[in-house]
Amino acid sequence: MEFDCPSTCPFVAAPAAALDFPVGQVRRLAPANPVATGEVDETKRNVQKLLVAAGVVGAAGGGLVGGSLQYAQPPMIGATGYARVQLLDLDGTPLTVTKLEKEYNANTDAVLTFNYPLRNEPNFLLNVAPAPGAAASSGAINVLNGVGTQKSIVAFSAICQHLGCPAPAISYYPAGTCPQTPGGKPFYIHCSCHGSTYDVTNGASNLTGPAVLPLPQIILEVDASDDTLYAVNSVGPPVNGHLDTLSGDYPVGNSSQLSQQTPIRLCNIG
Repeated sequence: MEFDCPSTCPFVAAPAAALDFPVGQVRRLAPANPVATGEVDETKRNVQKLLVAAGVVGAAGGGLVGGSLQYAQPPMIGATGYARVQLLDLDGTPLTVTKLEKEYNANTDAVLTFNYPLRNEPNFLLNVAPAPGAAASSGAINVLNGVGTQKSIVAFSAICQHLGCPAPAISYYPAGTCPQTPGGKPFYIHCSCHGSTYDVTNGASNLTGPAVLPLPQIILEVDASDDTLYAVNSVGPPVNGHLDTLSGDYPVGNSSQLSQQTPIRLCNIG
């Protein structure tokens, strides 16, 4: 059957020559000379754009990551070693053993602290010798690492080894402060936060928990030439909250002055 078709008819006669590619395949015919005609390969140009953009983003991302790490991990501060630091009395004058033994003993209610070896590491300074005329059981002499005429002057970290409660929440308790005598000790260091107790006559070893580590002990030294007192080292575990006792803040300098704490004392001994 034949149809009459106007000039606008969409049907056209088949080409005289056969196609040189399969029917249904899309094919772009490039000009014989793309440079001359001004045409470029769009696919190649787009790929190049993506590569350039990726490089820029990568560089920016690297900068952002580097900046983030810089603030996420600040430079570690601390001391390179344990300095010999002179202890100063409350009035700023050099502290001497004679003065300390005269004014403080195991029955003294006042609590003295000083910072060492870093500015954010407070320590108790104690003379655990019994007061003149007091019962011998109210204090002790010849204690571990003690200095002075009776080897009774010691220093321990004033930060609890359980969850890091600092003085005055952790404090020295003279004999008779509480009815309890943990480990048979009438005087001790006790933390009112959670009940941990430490033996001041034996390197601040644990008497009651929940703390399982002793308090770091500061090693003291007496200058025989003028009777002055120095902090020179620390033994035991690190101060609570510090990777080690020398890391976490700036050193105290050449001297460290005593301060007096008003203790918080609770008889919640575990």
